[in-house]
Amino acid sequence: MSSQSKQALCRFCHALCGIQVQMEDGFAVKVVGDKHNPIYQGYSCPKGRELPYQHRHPERLLTSVERLEGGRFGSIPFERASAEIAKRLQVLIDRYGPRCVALYSGTHSFPYTASQPMATAFMDAIAGPMRFTSNTIDKPGKAIAMALHGNWAAGAQVFENADTWLLVGSNPLVSKTGGIPNSNPALRLHRANNRGLKLIVIDPRRTETAKRAYLHLQARPGEDPTILAGMIHIIIGESLYDSDFVRENVQGFEDLRQAVDAFTPSYVEARAGIPAPQLLEAARVFASAERGCASVGTGPNMAPHGTLSEYLSLALITLCARWLQQGDRVPNSGVLMPRRNAKAQANPRSPAFGYGEQLRARSFTDAACGLPLNALPDEILMPGDGKVRALINLGGNPVAAWPDQDKTVEALQALDLHITLDWRLSETGQLADYVIAPKLSLERPGLTLPNESLSFLGVGFGYPEPYAQCVPTVQEVPAGSDLIEEWEFFYQLARDMALQLKLQTCYPWAVPDQKPDPVALDMRCKPTTEELHRMMTAQAHVSLEEVQRHPHGFIFDDPDARVAAKDEDWSWRLDVGAESMIEELQKIGEESFPPALGCNSESSRPFRLTSRRLDRIYNSNGMQFKKLSRPYSYNPAFMNSRDLDALQLSPGGLIRISSRHGSILGVIEIDDDVLPGVISMSHCFGGAANDESRVREIGSNTGLLCRFESEYDAVTGMPRMSAIPVAVHSVT
Repeated sequence: MSSQSKQALCRFCHALCGIQVQMEDGFAVKVVGDKHNPIYQGYSCPKGRELPYQHRHPERLLTSVERLEGGRFGSIPFERASAEIAKRLQVLIDRYGPRCVALYSGTHSFPYTASQPMATAFMDAIAGPMRFTSNTIDKPGKAIAMALHGNWAAGAQVFENADTWLLVGSNPLVSKTGGIPNSNPALRLHRANNRGLKLIVIDPRRTETAKRAYLHLQARPGEDPTILAGMIHIIIGESLYDSDFVRENVQGFEDLRQAVDAFTPSYVEARAGIPAPQLLEAARVFASAERGCASVGTGPNMAPHGTLSEYLSLALITLCARWLQQGDRVPNSGVLMPRRNAKAQANPRSPAFGYGEQLRARSFTDAACGLPLNALPDEILMPGDGKVRALINLGGNPVAAWPDQDKTVEALQALDLHITLDWRLSETGQLADYVIAPKLSLERPGLTLPNESLSFLGVGFGYPEPYAQCVPTVQEVPAGSDLIEEWEFFYQLARDMALQLKLQTCYPWAVPDQKPDPVALDMRCKPTTEELHRMMTAQAHVSLEEVQRHPHGFIFDDPDARVAAKDEDWSWRLDVGAESMIEELQKIGEESFPPALGCNSESSRPFRLTSRRLDRIYNSNGMQFKKLSRPYSYNPAFMNSRDLDALQLSPGGLIRISSRHGSILGVIEIDDDVLPGVISMSHCFGGAANDESRVREIGSNTGLLCRFESEYDAVTGMPRMSAIPVAVHSVT
C-alpha cells in the first residue's frame, strides 16, 4: 500500500478552503486542513472532511443517465447524451427561437472556475437571453443596492484592521460568508476580538457569531431597515458622520436625512424590539471608530425590504467614510484578477434595473442582480410566444432550494427538455430527462479565482489580502466511470450544434474598468482545464505560473499598492438618496406594525419563521452523509422554551406551521438563543414529495410557505422567504 499527502482545494462550498488530502493507493482516505496555507491555517469544516466519502458515496452517479419509459433512469454515455440533447435543443430553437432555452446556475456552479464562464459562452453562442442564477433567491439586494448607491473605486475598509464591524443577519462562523472573511472566520474573529474589535450583530437569534460580539441587537425579524435607519438617524442627528467626505463625494444626503427623521430610538424600540439605549450605543460605537464596515447576510435579503437593508448599510458606510482614501494601502490589489485601479473616487453608476430582457411574468426586466428567478416557473408555464421549453440546470437543486416548491415542481414537469448536471440523482434530477454526471473536487484542477472575484464585488466578501492558490488533480476518476467537468458539457454541446464559443478571460462582472475581449475557442481541439485556467488569467496581476510555484497557496504582497487621488474634475458621487429607496423607507415609516410577536400577539399568525444555516449542511447537500446528518437528518423547528411553555408544547413534538400560502410540519427543538415569537428553520429539506409521514427523517420544505406571485420584491423578484408570519398548532 502506497501512502502520500497532496494539497487540494475543497469545493464542497464556496469557501475554497486549502486542504491536505491523505492518499492510499491513489485514492483519498482523509482530509484535514492545510496548516501551511497562509490564510486558512489548518482550518477545515465537517463538510470538507467528508470529501473522501462523497467521492465514493453509494448515491453517486458514475455515468450520465437518461429518463426511460415508465420514469426509470438508465445509463447513457456522455457523448451520446450530448448528441441527443443537441439535436433536441436545435429543434426547439429552430421552431421557437433561442428564448425558449433557459439556463439556471445554482450554488454549486460557483467553485469550479470554468463552469459558469463556459455556460455563459454557450448561451452567448445561441443568443439565449434567459439566464438565471441562485443570486436572486439569496442576496439579490447587494447588487441592486450597489448599483443605486454606487461603488467606490478603491474598495471598502477590511476586517483585518477594523475597530468595529456591523453584521446584519449574518452568521459567518457557520455560513462562511458575509463580513468576516471566509478563510478560517473563527480564528479571524478571535484575533480581532483580542485586539479590541467591537463587533455589532443584528439578528433575532443569538448566533454563534453574536455570542462573540461586543453588542448584540436581538431584533424582531424583518426589521433590519428600521434599525439601520434608526442608527443613521442618530449618526446624522449627533453629527457623527464625516461631513468633509459627504461634502466632497456624496449626493442625496438631505433626502436621506429627512427620510430617517421619523426613525427615532423610541420608534425603533417600539417596532423592532431594540431598547433605545442599545441602539444609541450601536450607532455611537460604529460612528466613533476609525475603521470598520457593515455587511448584510442572506436572511435580511430573504425578508421584506432586502434591497433597502443593503442600501442603508452602504449609506451607513458612506456617512462614516469607511471607504479607502488617498494614500491608504490597498489590501488586495488582485492576484489572478487584473490589477485593481484603486482611486479615491466613486465609480460611474450602472443601471440597477429596467433594461435588457423584458420578461412576460410580472413585468420583470433584467437587473444588476440578474434576471429574477421569481419569473422562471411562470415563463415555463405560460403559453404563447416566448415560452421557456428547455432548461439546463447547472449545479442547482430547484425542487429543494427554490421558494414555492409546488409551482417549481409543476414547472419542471412541464418542460419539453430538462437537463441537470449533478453528482447524484437529486430531487430535481428525478424530474430531468438527462442527468449529466460530473467529476468532484479531488478529480479536477482547482483555482481560487472565483473567490477572489468576490473581493471586487461587495463589502466583506472575497479575500481581504492578495491570496491565490492553484492545485492539480488529486485523484483519478473511478475505474469504468464516464465523468466530465461541467464546462466540458457546454463545450461538447456547442460542438454537436456547430457553434463557436467565445470565453471571457476573467470574471467580467468583477472588473469595473474596461472589460477584456472574449477569446474564441478552438472547436476542433478541446482545451484542457489547465489551458482554460491560463486563458482566464491572461490579464492576471500575478502570473498563473508564479501562483503554481506555491502549492500551499501564497499571499502576494504588494506594499506599493496605494490608493490614488481622485481624477481631476471627477463628477461621480455616491448616492445615499436614491429615489426608490427613499420612497420605500418612507412607506415603512407610515405602515402599521404589530406591538408584539408570538404568544403575546393577538394576530392570527403571531410567529415569524426565519431562515438559518446548519454547520454541517450546505443547502441541499450534506443530509446524504451519515456523519453530517447528526444530530438531525431533518430541519428542526427551533423555538424559545418560553413559547413552548406558553403553548404547552414539548421538545420532539410535532407542530403545524401555517402561513397565508401553505403549511408544513415541524419537529420542535428548544433553542433559547432564538427570540421568543420566532421559529428558526433551515431550508432545502423535505425531499421531492415533502412526505409528512417522514418528517422526522427528511424534515419539511419551508418553500411551501411562500408563493412566487405574493409578497415579492418588484425588482429582484425575491418572495418573502424569511420573517414569514405563521401560526403554530400542536399535532398529536
